Amino acid sequence: MAQISILGCGWLGLPLAKALLENEFCVKGSTTSIEKLSVLENLGIQPYLIKLTPTLFTKEEETGNIENFLKNSKILIINIPPKLRGDANENFFSKIKNTIPLIENSAIEKVLFISSTSVYGDNNSLVTKETELNPETESGKQLVQVEQLLQSNPNFKTTILRFGGLIGEDRHPVHFLAGRKNLENPNAPINLIHQKDCIGIIQKIVELDCWNETFNAAAPFHPSRQDYYTAKAVEFNLALPEFESENRTLRKTISSDKVGNVLKYTFAKPTL
Repeated sequence: MAQISILGCGWLGLPLAKALLENEFCVKGSTTSIEKLSVLENLGIQPYLIKLTPTLFTKEEETGNIENFLKNSKILIINIPPKLRGDANENFFSKIKNTIPLIENSAIEKVLFISSTSVYGDNNSLVTKETELNPETESGKQLVQVEQLLQSNPNFKTTILRFGGLIGEDRHPVHFLAGRKNLENPNAPINLIHQKDCIGIIQKIVELDCWNETFNAAAPFHPSRQDYYTAKAVEFNLALPEFESENRTLRKTISSDKVGNVLKYTFAKPTL
């Protein structure tokens, strides 16, 4: 039975692990919560408590835990987004960089890094994999650094998967926007992707053994922010969001054509 290690069994990583188990993979999963270890174990996921640090690992038990987490796995999925909003001092790049020697010394041959379309910044064009990177946020800048760090390493093959905004049955940005006033960029297109499609695309990459690639992934559905979130507020019986008059035009539209052309993937939630 093939084994996969998932670094980060959170909102996306946990259902991904469950889906891989259903496809007869053996799955090791990490969490930063002691309480969640039993949750993973009860689902059949081998649980590991791992908290990455921006400084070099000094305790033997810390490095040993990561070594055991990686042991006998050929594929590593890194699914831990930068958390820079609440803690501006976090160095996400250093956290990943410090794990590289441990990955190099393990059986890992292939790495899938879950990134974000924030690496492109806000430009007024159709964004493809060939579009020049231009991150405007600190998290976007560090994601670019990590992407380059992983892809330049000759000891394993790396595929980068850049998701648009993540939504799911229990997660939708309209709940945050409902009733708010003076929201910017009413005519900007949405670039969202459902959790179900995130999992489906990851499974396709693994199934087709598609490595040393870069993919953008957002649903092929790009109505304006104003039209989409107003309609969703009505659907969910929420207070309508109010958008300000257009004072700038940001029209970044994420193309997922490569997902269809290379992976032959059809979106399960194309209209969100």
